[in-house]
Amino acid sequence: MILPVYAYGQPILKKVADEITPDYPELKKLIDDMWETMYAADGVGIAAPQVGHSIRLFLIDSHPKEDDEKEEEKEKEPLKYVPIKQVFINPQMLEESGKFWSFEEGCLSIPDIRGDVDRQENIRIRYLDENFVAHEGLFDSLNARVIQHEYDHLEGVLFTERLKPLKKQLIKRKLEKIRNGECKAEYKLKFAAKR
Repeated sequence: MILPVYAYGQPILKKVADEITPDYPELKKLIDDMWETMYAADGVGIAAPQVGHSIRLFLIDSHPKEDDEKEEEKEKEPLKYVPIKQVFINPQMLEESGKFWSFEEGCLSIPDIRGDVDRQENIRIRYLDENFVAHEGLFDSLNARVIQHEYDHLEGVLFTERLKPLKKQLIKRKLEKIRNGECKAEYKLKFAAKR
């Protein structure tokens, strides 16, 4: 089932999410619904808070971004890139390393706003998969970036907070419009209740 995506201004997007156990109610259905929601919205990642669950769960499928990575490689020194499709439960960021690189990011919760975000190129992360099997993985390039972006959602951080000060000023009015429900997307959004 395609779920509504919680839009900028929803309080759940600013909360630190809680860890879960294997008995979390209807977890498999939630994961299936998140995949369906992400693909319907043409995303490469989605975190549980974006669909109204303040839990430490996100999933990514970096395959659709292969073309973007190839374009990036033409401009910079080549980065090793192997697309992944993975569920991350109760992830713990262990290390971020390497040089910072800038890349334009967007977010399903913040439609029609994009901006360059500087992130380190390598990460080491510990997580559980959908069967609660423990893994520790090294990721780089675009995979690292998508994981860092989704991990931020679990910490209550949005990519707009990582933009340069001038860009933050330029998007202020657009963000306020999203907060007030004055935006459209090709997918269903759920806005915060008006005060």
